[in-house]
Amino acid sequence: MLLPSRNMGQIKKKGSFILRSGTGVVMNRLKSLRLLALLCTVLIAGIAFAGNAILGEVEIHGAGKVEKTSGVWVDGQYVGYVKELKGDRRLLLMPGDHIIVVRQSGYEDYKQPVLVEPGVTKEIHVKMIKDPRTHAPQVTAQVKLDVNPDRAAVFLDDGFVGHVHEFSGVGRAMLLSPGTHRIKIELPGYQAFETEISLLPNQKYTLKTDLAKGSIAQADALIKRN
Repeated sequence: MLLPSRNMGQIKKKGSFILRSGTGVVMNRLKSLRLLALLCTVLIAGIAFAGNAILGEVEIHGAGKVEKTSGVWVDGQYVGYVKELKGDRRLLLMPGDHIIVVRQSGYEDYKQPVLVEPGVTKEIHVKMIKDPRTHAPQVTAQVKLDVNPDRAAVFLDDGFVGHVHEFSGVGRAMLLSPGTHRIKIELPGYQAFETEISLLPNQKYTLKTDLAKGSIAQADALIKRN
């Protein structure tokens, strides 16, 4: 009668040992998973750092208001206006040859080829020159923009004229000749907005809209068509 009792005790001990061993395995697996997660985090951070390390930066400087509010295109794609391309929006590009174009309504395009090198900052100092072919209309209508985001680019009859902020608020508006005009508003990451308006002499018109968010790929495809 004692033998079965001892056997049962051994079985319990073995069972207890197995349970403890199982707990140890689970704990080890949890530690391994935590370590793996940590390694993945470090790896992702390393990849992001390496990605930034292989990029080059282009700084665009303009002395006056005309230059600072001029739009910037890189290889045919609108990226923003001069004044805002800094900090979180600084211009980071892949190494290689790029074409920088700066545009402002009533001024000649400023075009500058640039060779971007990894980890190197290139500076471009922009000076806009008035386009002698541009003449202000004698009779005008006034168009104000109430558009969000106000950093979006504005195109009038397929030509770049500035960004939304320049034509919104007190004392800021587009002065256009009477008649029919096409207005397009675009910003990378948003769907383009396009409309046609008919203006009478001395008319005051306000265009109000919020750009709908869209993929960057959609926005890039729209910009490339300009």
